[in-house]
Amino acid sequence: MNVPIAPSAGTETRRVTVITGASGGIGADLARVFARHGHDLVLIARSGAALEALAGEIAVPGRPPPLVLALNLHDPGAISQIVAALESAEVSPDILVNNAGFGLLGPVADLDVAEQLAIIDLNIRAAVEMTLRFLPAIAAARGKILNVASVASYFPGGPGMAAYYASKSFLLSFSLALSQELHAQGVTVSALCPGYTKTGFQARAGFGPDLGLTRFPGATAIAVAEAGYAGMIAGRREIVPGFFNKLSVLLLPFLPKAVVLAIISRLQQNRAPLC
Repeated sequence: MNVPIAPSAGTETRRVTVITGASGGIGADLARVFARHGHDLVLIARSGAALEALAGEIAVPGRPPPLVLALNLHDPGAISQIVAALESAEVSPDILVNNAGFGLLGPVADLDVAEQLAIIDLNIRAAVEMTLRFLPAIAAARGKILNVASVASYFPGGPGMAAYYASKSFLLSFSLALSQELHAQGVTVSALCPGYTKTGFQARAGFGPDLGLTRFPGATAIAVAEAGYAGMIAGRREIVPGFFNKLSVLLLPFLPKAVVLAIISRLQQNRAPLC
């Protein structure tokens, strides 16, 4: 039976920060930033080799090395395996970073059905299940949750990346609601909403290497990770790195949705990244 994880009564449990999607991009740089600030880490992603390399890079002499869990959060029972692994290692999360996610470029009618459902499964279901399973331990520690959403969360929809935009809107909404619910318990919930960031996300989504992405200003993953960490520590509910992204979020409520949707559709058709 699936049950939430909570610290054992009467025992000293080592507190850790759990980061999903930690093998590359923003997730890997979040791990670097958290390690630099002295957090013990649990790193989760599909690529065991990439996680082991990262763990070796950020390990600090005299401190426990990061715990590496090579798992695919799509797989049935993967999160139960994570819970069991943490219990076996006698560690308990006080910070959870839901970073794992991906998107696909193209009209919904043209994209593979299973892959589009996988976006929903990873970006939404896995993040929610991780949160629910670890919430008792985080609440007991008066800890923190950082959900990596996107500036796409604020848009009325994403023609050309429909499932991805919708999944990130869900994650922002979920984060804001949790933030209000858990405030009295001393738990902060933050949504990190970066714009176009130079990572492997674009290649996975189908932008490809020949679409002129270098023409567009984009943040580095480390800059986004630094902003996310600082905002989380400060207890900010919404973290939008970058002046242009902040301006976009401020202006969106004043623009007709039909206009915004048309602009996004044109940008996606021209393979111009917003997220």
